Order: sequence, then structure tokens, then C-alpha cells
Amino acid sequence: MRNFSREELLKYDGKQNKEIYIACYGKVYDVTESSSWADGEHYDHEGGIDLTEQMDESPHGEEVFEGYEIVGSLVD
Repeated sequence: MRNFSREELLKYDGKQNKEIYIACYGKVYDVTESSSWADGEHYDHEGGIDLTEQMDESPHGEEVFEGYEIVGSLVD
């Protein structure tokens, strides 16, 4: 399993790189194939970042990422 720094995760925003990765609760998910993340954006959220704080305010939990590949861990 690969470790990602926040700086490295930013490279996977769907703009600079075709892959779209997001982090949540320490896990890094590949959401590239999701139609909900077209061009690296999903509503007010952007790819390449840690969504943990935003998920805490969301009406759904981490279960929304079920079915997406976990490609690594976010390390500080």
C-alpha cells in the first residue's frame, strides 16, 4: 500500500493528472471512474484533497466510498 503526503495527493486532482484520488479518514481512494467526480470536482469538493473534515459535516459517511479502490494511506 502506498503512502501519500498531502502535497503528493494534490497531484491527483483530475486536472494535473487524469487520476482523481481523494482521502478520507486516512485512506486514499481512486474515484477516477466515478461520473460524480467529472473533471475532478464533486459539488463543492475537489479531487486531490483530504475530505475528512467535510465528511464530518456531510449527510453520509465513509460508506459512500464502498466499491472504490483504496490505493494508499494519507500520512502527515
